[in-house]
Amino acid sequence: MRRYIRAFLVCMLFAVFSALYVYSKLFYSDLSVGGGGGGLGEKTFLHRAAASKRSDIGQETRRGPDEAEPGDQHWYIMRKAEGRVRTAAAMHLAVVACGQRLEETLTMLKSAVMLSIKPLCLHIFAEDQLHASFIEALESWPGSFRSRFNYTLYPITFPRENAGEWKKLFKPCASQRLFLPLILKEVDSLVYVDSDILFLQPVDALWSLLAHFNATQLAAMAPEHEEPRIAWYSRFARHPYYGRTGINSGVMLMNMTRIRATYFKNDMTSVGLRWEELLMPLLQKYKLNMTWGDQDLLNIIFHHNPECLLEVPCHWNYRPDHCIYGSNCGSAEEEGIFILHGNRGVYHDLKQPAFRAVYDAIRQYSFREDPVSSLLVPLEEELLKTTRSYCGKSHVLFTKRLAHSLANVNRDAQPLHGR
Repeated sequence: MRRYIRAFLVCMLFAVFSALYVYSKLFYSDLSVGGGGGGLGEKTFLHRAAASKRSDIGQETRRGPDEAEPGDQHWYIMRKAEGRVRTAAAMHLAVVACGQRLEETLTMLKSAVMLSIKPLCLHIFAEDQLHASFIEALESWPGSFRSRFNYTLYPITFPRENAGEWKKLFKPCASQRLFLPLILKEVDSLVYVDSDILFLQPVDALWSLLAHFNATQLAAMAPEHEEPRIAWYSRFARHPYYGRTGINSGVMLMNMTRIRATYFKNDMTSVGLRWEELLMPLLQKYKLNMTWGDQDLLNIIFHHNPECLLEVPCHWNYRPDHCIYGSNCGSAEEEGIFILHGNRGVYHDLKQPAFRAVYDAIRQYSFREDPVSSLLVPLEEELLKTTRSYCGKSHVLFTKRLAHSLANVNRDAQPLHGR
């Protein structure tokens, strides 16, 4: 009799555990980064997010960002597009937001979504306390614009070893961009931009430069300056840098498949090193000689590997340096500004009113309003008030490309989901 009771209990326990296993597989299925279909606006939570928030679930504890490894997303939130996402057609855009950068980052994302033609996959790396605010803001955008993109939120993730050093390099979280090829392993190509970027031209135009890469090029960036006599790197750098004036890393177009596969020449060993093998040794060698952190590391890397970089004109990364001493960006003079980079905090003070005028116009614009009458026309009027500043004297450059983009955006924009 005891034998039958024992067998019955074993069968019952097996049935219970089997049911729990099936339930867990159903509940957590299809949670790969960037994958799958689902309803528009559906938010999927990786199960470790819940475990990290509640101490009463198992023994698993959440690791802080300084303990995480690239490629080990301990949680993320993903918004899925309606129907099947056409990932082959989508462009990938990444940004990093820490501290007080929430509104600035959302303004950048608004400019990207508003103007782009092909759908966007947004990869947002942010401190955990910012995630809920990003979700609330992005989910509040009108459906006609939400249909143009999906997004994934990631924690700030550095290698466990020396994580604190990476996080504090230059500005909080800025060096996260160095690890994107190692974290987003399933993404082939990517546009990375700083949070203080504004697109005045569709992302599509920058994305199209991937087709112009030759067999060795794996990234595209603009020079740090146009004139070596007044450029920072050519005057002050105490480490190798790319070309005559160095490169600025605020806008980076990357073929990450090539980055992951390349062995990079360097001044530490006679053999080439992979990306993940290169970063820490370079930091240890040059950290006492670096001023701009991760941007300096990229300059060192491309100094030794110039064949890997496509140098693009300054209108792809137009900064105050291009106008505060008089206009010195020839390509912007000819074609207008494609991407505005408000470094030095110029969106938030009165030092460069032309830059702030563009930022405020896009920040205040409501998606539901006509972009020409509610954004472009008021911006042109506001820029006329800035002509006493050097950058304001070039105010036509700030709207030349934007006007062209707004005239075409509603006609050509494509939704993210298939038909």
